[in-house]
Amino acid sequence: MKKTPLAAGAALSLLLLNASGEQYYQTKTPYQPRQDGASYEAPPPGYRAVSTQLLARHGSRGLSGFKTDLAMYRLWQLAEQDGALTPLGKELGPDILSMMKANFLLGYGVAGIGKPGYGNETAQGVAEHTQLARRMHGRLPQLFRDAADKRREIVVVSSGKDRAVDSAYFFTRALVARQPGLEPLLTHPASLAPRGESDHASRPAGTDRFLLYFHKLGEKQDKTAGPADPLHAAYQASQAYQSWVRSDELRAREDAIRAQPRLAEAARATLERLFTPDFIAALDQGRRRAANTGGFSYTSADGKFTNTLAGDGGTEIASATDAALALYELYAAAADMPDEVPADFTRYVPAAQARVFASIEDALAFYEKGPGIAEHGDLTWRMARTLLDDFFGEADAVARGDMRHAAKLRFSHAEIVIPMAAILGLPGMSAQLPRATMYSYENSDWRGDAVAPMAANIQWDIYRNAKGRTLVRLLYNEKETDFKSACAGAKIAAGSRYYDYLKLKSCYKDK
Repeated sequence: MKKTPLAAGAALSLLLLNASGEQYYQTKTPYQPRQDGASYEAPPPGYRAVSTQLLARHGSRGLSGFKTDLAMYRLWQLAEQDGALTPLGKELGPDILSMMKANFLLGYGVAGIGKPGYGNETAQGVAEHTQLARRMHGRLPQLFRDAADKRREIVVVSSGKDRAVDSAYFFTRALVARQPGLEPLLTHPASLAPRGESDHASRPAGTDRFLLYFHKLGEKQDKTAGPADPLHAAYQASQAYQSWVRSDELRAREDAIRAQPRLAEAARATLERLFTPDFIAALDQGRRRAANTGGFSYTSADGKFTNTLAGDGGTEIASATDAALALYELYAAAADMPDEVPADFTRYVPAAQARVFASIEDALAFYEKGPGIAEHGDLTWRMARTLLDDFFGEADAVARGDMRHAAKLRFSHAEIVIPMAAILGLPGMSAQLPRATMYSYENSDWRGDAVAPMAANIQWDIYRNAKGRTLVRLLYNEKETDFKSACAGAKIAAGSRYYDYLKLKSCYKDK
């Protein structure tokens, strides 16, 4: 299927349990905290929380564009015209239309969402960030009381993309709702920019591409003049990564992943429940194909908002495998839109086949965004160095007694969280595979739903005692998590999740 690459990632568990049973949503997995905060290790006696840092993916969202849904609907129309739909298949078309309508109008009437339509956060996404903020406040109440009493800043920054900006809005609204005195403490810093850039119109305060959109730094907007620019290494790393994404080697690897017999078997098993054998054969033989062509228009219930869109023809379904993966994308998207889409897409993708499709998407993401091929070194995560340095920079300030910032809150995307997990060297999220070994669930622990579900987050809670000793605890999706194994010596005690900050910094900076 020729299409824009889909967002991808991986998981600790292979499944999400819900009312429908076992489901496999990969990086579309709705967010759930991985640990009950009541079970967190208590800070050592004499230490209090003095700062916290957050990197969070945006919350659950709708489809990113008018692509796969329209292409799949056009395929369904062909089957309807051919009389090639099963009883279950006949129900698919109306359900796709319900998803299309929901995406056309997504965000309309929701305070904090400026432009309704595709790509916006859903009600579930809003709830994910609202609840994440409430749990942060509940975990660190004294820190936020201290912030209000001493007028310490809460720094807020996003990638600048709508759903990340909106996540920042919903998160901070939830904090302020809990503690109204935090409102005047919210600050939005100036963006990092190439040295010598005089016009910052494309870099509004509170947004930062070098920190939170580094996978797409562009020549026109972000190019640095040379090695003397502190951001030059980040720009170069982004260019190297983007070359990899466009490379023949990656394309060949992706073709090999999609050519696996188990995918073809899962695709046929899925489609046979919806279409007749003759139609599936015609699809595989090139006698039937569909693309996201034509247009639709939907109006809100109050008649005050209308969205009209036309497909660009760039998303094409030309095989049974294409059709099954397109359907899987709608199935996964529906998991993030329970309040907007009344249809149950789990009817169309059985769990056994969903697991296969998730494993294929995980394989594609592992090589494009994840740890990838060992022979490539840090190619896919080198660009995260500026972000990692920013985390250390905030912690450095606290360690030297600079308490101006009570928190730094960053809102971004899966493409940022995934390399951050890799550059941190986190267990299960950073191990590479040699070029000769093809990723599979049998030889790798890397999973999209663990590394980058919706609202995935990395948090550093920073503690200090009266003598100025500074400790750090890492939470990944709100689970107490070890830093890389090489830094075990920085733990304050065997089995503890608290690390001596200076030793931890030395461990990362010396490698």
